Amino acid sequence: MMNVLVLGSGGREHAISWKLAQSSHIQSLFIAPGNAGTATVGTNLDVDPTDFKAVRKCVVENNIQLVVVGPEDPLVKGIVDFFKTDKNLQGVGIIGPSQVGAQLEGSKDFAKKFMQRHHIPTAKYASFTKETVEEGVAFLKTMKTPYVLKADGLAAGKGVLIIEDLKTAQDELRSMLLNEKFGAASNTVVIEEFLKGIECSVFVLTDGHSYKILPEAKDYKRIGVGDTGLNTGGMGAISPVPFCTPEFMDKIESRIIIPTIKGLKAEEIEYKGFIFIGIIKVGNDPYVIEYNCRMGDPETEVVMPRIKSDLLNLLEGVVTQTLSECDLHVDDRVCSTVVTVSKGYPESYEKGKEIKGLHRADEAIVFHSGTKKSGAKIVTNGGRVLAISAYGYSISDATRKSFDAAESIEYSGKYFREDIGKDLIKMLEKI
Repeated sequence: MMNVLVLGSGGREHAISWKLAQSSHIQSLFIAPGNAGTATVGTNLDVDPTDFKAVRKCVVENNIQLVVVGPEDPLVKGIVDFFKTDKNLQGVGIIGPSQVGAQLEGSKDFAKKFMQRHHIPTAKYASFTKETVEEGVAFLKTMKTPYVLKADGLAAGKGVLIIEDLKTAQDELRSMLLNEKFGAASNTVVIEEFLKGIECSVFVLTDGHSYKILPEAKDYKRIGVGDTGLNTGGMGAISPVPFCTPEFMDKIESRIIIPTIKGLKAEEIEYKGFIFIGIIKVGNDPYVIEYNCRMGDPETEVVMPRIKSDLLNLLEGVVTQTLSECDLHVDDRVCSTVVTVSKGYPESYEKGKEIKGLHRADEAIVFHSGTKKSGAKIVTNGGRVLAISAYGYSISDATRKSFDAAESIEYSGKYFREDIGKDLIKMLEKI
């Protein structure tokens, strides 16, 4: 029996906690800081995941044997290294890469160079700094439109610009490098070839030697119907993805996953955790758009419901490097999730709106993202409020249940996209 701590407060962490709570090997489950939803499957602790000393105190006091790191921030800041070097924590298992491994997400330049070294297919690119800004301006002239500019570091999902006009792209490059448009995240800017295709998210769990490929997903980033408007953290997701055929997944495994795992091992980069690989299908070939060093959100809210195996058993396999001996069974059904957001998101929005009717969503699983308890009430506490997941025997069946549940839950200013999965349904109709 194990005491487990999940770090984070979003829908991803609620979905991971929901899955872990089903394990017969769990004794106590803690979430720090958690939300109103995680409080229904474990005990919330008021601890900031980036305050490593506070996390250590929490681990020691609650006799935690395993820590699952949800968000990227603590990983990029080195929480795994902190655990490895602290004498009080060395016996505690932790799911996540070392600080160097987390650079796959923390630095786009690092990730691009890694892919180049290991012959992993990705868009052509070049990196520039303040000192080489004019070289970057000249480099843009050699690229075809549209121009892709990426801040090297973490920029809360806002550091990528896709620009049609050359002069605008050159002006934005100068703004990023000289005026610190994205702060320290844009001290280096990656200029990338634009790849045209359809995207999906592939998830791998690795113990540093072996790996398991988790269910893939497709997420929907823009705020508006038809993929219009501003980028968000994600407005919904579908799993499985119809265009991820066995043949296409074989290409992803042989050309991308295996070279990634072998590359990490060859460079002696410690990596025990999740790898999120953003894939774009160009023609019939997969290319890597980005790596993340953790699970995606809201994709986790469709991936976790499709895992039939005991998640705790798989994570123990990661810690003990016996993952190859663990079984991974996946539910054949479709899972959809629809995210309800606060009015104004992804720009400024209000918090503290009472949420009513959560009990009405009887055909769905409601994962909380931006919520908190306020006395006896549950209120909104973020831009993305709920991720409403449902199973179905088709995308239409699953999304109908998610949409119905999203309709039945009430709070002031609620909004959700009513076209999640529609593009995939049309794609299936053409096959």
